[in-house]
Amino acid sequence: MKSLLVLHKKRLFIIFSIALFVLIALLGRLSFVQLIQGSWLTGKAENLWGRDIPFSSKRGRILDRNGELIAYNISSPSVMVVPAQIKDKEGTADKLANILQVPAEKILPFVKKKQLIVRITPYGRKISEEKAEQIQGLQLPGVVVTEDSKRYYPYQSLASHLLGFTGIDNQGLAGLELEYNKQLQGTPGYISFSANARGEKLPGGVDRFTPPKDGLDLKLTIDLNIQKIMERELDQAMAQYQPENVIAIAMEPTTGEILGMSSRPTYRPDQYKTTDPLIYNRNLPIWKTYEPGSTFKIITLAAALQEKKVNLKQGFFDPGFIAVGGSRLRCWKSGGHGSQTFLEVVENSCNPGFVTLGQRLGKEKLLSYIHQFGFGQKTGIDLNGEAKGILFKPSRMGPVELATTAFGQGVAVTPIQQVAAVAATVNGGKLMVPHLAKQWMNPESGKAVSTISPTMKREVLRPEISEAVRAALESVVARGSGRKAFVDGYRVGGKTGTAQKVGPNGTYLKNNHIVSFIGFAPADDPKIVVYLAVDNPKGIQFGGVVAAPIVGNIIGDSMRYMKVPKRKNQIPPEENILYDPIIATPNFVGQDMDKIRNSLYTIPIETVGKGKVVISQIPRAGERIKKGTVIRLYLGDK
Repeated sequence: MKSLLVLHKKRLFIIFSIALFVLIALLGRLSFVQLIQGSWLTGKAENLWGRDIPFSSKRGRILDRNGELIAYNISSPSVMVVPAQIKDKEGTADKLANILQVPAEKILPFVKKKQLIVRITPYGRKISEEKAEQIQGLQLPGVVVTEDSKRYYPYQSLASHLLGFTGIDNQGLAGLELEYNKQLQGTPGYISFSANARGEKLPGGVDRFTPPKDGLDLKLTIDLNIQKIMERELDQAMAQYQPENVIAIAMEPTTGEILGMSSRPTYRPDQYKTTDPLIYNRNLPIWKTYEPGSTFKIITLAAALQEKKVNLKQGFFDPGFIAVGGSRLRCWKSGGHGSQTFLEVVENSCNPGFVTLGQRLGKEKLLSYIHQFGFGQKTGIDLNGEAKGILFKPSRMGPVELATTAFGQGVAVTPIQQVAAVAATVNGGKLMVPHLAKQWMNPESGKAVSTISPTMKREVLRPEISEAVRAALESVVARGSGRKAFVDGYRVGGKTGTAQKVGPNGTYLKNNHIVSFIGFAPADDPKIVVYLAVDNPKGIQFGGVVAAPIVGNIIGDSMRYMKVPKRKNQIPPEENILYDPIIATPNFVGQDMDKIRNSLYTIPIETVGKGKVVISQIPRAGERIKKGTVIRLYLGDK
C-alpha cells in the first residue's frame, strides 16, 4: 500500500513537471511572439488588411546656370478607383464619364476590374483642377482624387533636344529627363487604409499618409540668355536659307561646360506625341556624323605646329592643285593662291597647303593626333545617343586618304567632337569632357547637394602651341576666309568649313553641302567656343558666307551679355570690297536735326520722338560699327 502511494506521488510529480514545462514553454513562446516578433507580426497582419493608394513625388526642377527655371511641375490631379468599395458600378461610371467627358462604357471596365486600386488611364490622368473639384464634390464611395503633376516647359521649344520630355507617369523618356531620371524622379508616397479581403474599407479604420520624397533639382551649365541668342539665329538661318537642318553648340573652353546647344527642326517637349519621332529622337549636335571639311584643318595645323613640321612665316606656292598618288587634289580657288606664307595658307584655307602639312606629319602621327583630340570616340557628354564618328583604319589609309584627311574629307565626325577638339586647341591644350549638369540642389533648402567638377581627359598640346593656333585663327577672321565673323573689339578667331555631302551610294552629291564655322573669343583669353553647321542651304553654299556671320552674331551678343571687356590690341580687319568696313559712330547729340538732314552724312539714320534737337543716340558716339548700320536718334527740345 505504501509502495502504491509512493508510485502515485511519482506519477503526480511527473505530470506536474510536464505541465509546468509545457506552461513555461507556452509562456516563453508567448513572450517571444509578443516582445520579439510583435512588431513584425503586426506589420504582416497590417499588410493583409492594409491597402495603399500611391501618392506621386514631385519631379525635380531643371534650372539654367543662373537659377532660371526651364522645366518644372504644375498640379494635375488624377482619378483612381477602389472597385471593391463601389456598390453602384454603373452609376459611378456614368457620373465619372460625365465629368471626364468620355462615354460611360470607357470608364465602366475600370470600375469593374478585379484589382484593389485602378488608375483610370488615360481619361482620368492629369485632369484639370476644375474637374478634380467636381469629382471630389460628388463624394463617390471608392473614388479617390490623388495629387499628381505634369511637366511644364515655360519656354516651349527652347533647348528641347537637351531637356527631352517625360511620359504619363513623369518618367524621363528623352534628353536630360532620361539621362538623370533616377535623381529627378524622387520616391513616391502613399495613403494607407484598412480593408477586408474583398478590399472593402474596415469601419473605424484610420487613414495614414506617408509623404513622398521629392526629386533633386538639376542646375545646368546652360545659360538661358546665350541659348536664346543661339536659337534666334537658328530660326533666322532656317527662314533665310531653308536648309534641311541647322546645328549650333556654344561651350566654355576651359571647363567643357555647354553654354548653349540646339538644332532645327525642333519640337515642343509637351507635344512630343504629335511630333515626328525622327525629330525628337535625333539630337543632331551629338548624333549627326558628316565630313567636317575645312574646320578639321585646325587639328592638322595644331599637330604640325606641335611636331615642328611648319613655320607659319615659311613660304608655299599653290598652283591650284597638288598631285598625290596619281590624283590631282584641287584647291577651292580656281588657279590657286600662288605664292603665300603658311599663315596665309591657314587664312585662305588652302587645300594643297594642308595636304603638305599632312604629308610632313605622316599617316601614323596625324592619326595619333586625331585620336588624341577625341575623334572616333564618344566625348562623354551626359546625353544618350552620342555617336563615335568614322575614321580611316591605318591599314586602309594610303597617300590619297592621308591627303584628304588633312583637310577634313573622308572622315566623319560629330559637332560635339569638333567643339571639344577645337576648344582643346585654344584653351591651352587640354581636352575637356563636355557636360550639361552643373549642380544638384535640395528642392526645399535650395542648397547644393553636389557639384559636377570639370573633367580633363588629357593634355594634347603645349600651351605655347595653343597660343600660336589662337593667333593664326584670329588672323583667319581678320584677314582671311572667316572675315564675316569679325566682331569689333572681341578678337574673334575661327575657321570656315564647306563639306560636300556623301549620298546613299557613297558618291558625293552635287550642289549639296554642309557649310560650317567654328569660332572663339576673345583670342587672348577664350570665354566661348561656338560651332554652327547649316545643312544644304539654298543659294550660296560657302561656310564663310553663310555660317561665319551667324557665329559672329552669336559671339558678339554673347560677349556683350557676359560683359567681357573689349580688347584694344585686335588684329585690324583687312579692307575688302566684299566686307563692310568698321567706322566710328559720329556724335549727333546736341545737333539740330534739320542741319543733320542737310549735311553730307551718308550714314542711315532713324529718328524717334518729336523735337528738333538730338538728345540721345544708339549706338553711342565713338562706338565702332559696320558701315551701313542704322543709327537711331532720339529727338527732343533744348
